[in-house]
Amino acid sequence: MIMERLNVNPTRMMLTVMKKRLATSVRGHKLLKDKRDELMKEFLDLARANKELRDQVEDQLQYVYKSFSVASAVMSEEVLEEALMFPKQGVELTVGSQNVMSVDVPVFDFKTTADDPTDIYPYGYANTSAELDMAISDLSTAFPLMLELASKEKEAQMLAAELERTRRRVNALEYVKIPQLEMTIKYIRMKLDENERGNQTRLMKVKDMILAEAIREKRERDEAALKDAEQV
Repeated sequence: MIMERLNVNPTRMMLTVMKKRLATSVRGHKLLKDKRDELMKEFLDLARANKELRDQVEDQLQYVYKSFSVASAVMSEEVLEEALMFPKQGVELTVGSQNVMSVDVPVFDFKTTADDPTDIYPYGYANTSAELDMAISDLSTAFPLMLELASKEKEAQMLAAELERTRRRVNALEYVKIPQLEMTIKYIRMKLDENERGNQTRLMKVKDMILAEAIREKRERDEAALKDAEQV
């Protein structure tokens, strides 16, 4: 791709403006590169943490499904539905935010509606199996992990989007803006040098003309003085 310079007037004032813009672009490029590198580091750390948390959640949910499958096998469908028809415990979800590398990521939190957070069984123990108790207990344990996983995955998604935006801005400065400004500055300097050489050439011509005129006038004066001397 052939880079085109900016269409500007090649003046010393414009050269100063272009130099300032180049210095600002170079400084911004460095800051954005540092931000990009930090975002990448943060994103990779978050990706590793997400994988560990997801594995933990999946393992916990496997216990839930296993216990619930056994409970479904040893209990009748009517008894199981009746036991789970009216949940005893509820949660209230709150969403906050946290600034990570200039990105406001969501932070999820919850609290139980019942006074006792361990009061999670909405049925008596006479007609239900121990596997159902285990499934509900494991699900209660998995819920905070699932909420944390949702928060971190959303954070990873937002950091990835910010990383991509920062990467595009770095590339735009590095491969478009800075070379364009450098080419424009080079063009202005070349034009100013050409103008300077042209001015020097004109000055030399004017100087030669003045010198030739002075020599001609001196010659005329000398000739006039010689004629006056001959007449005397």
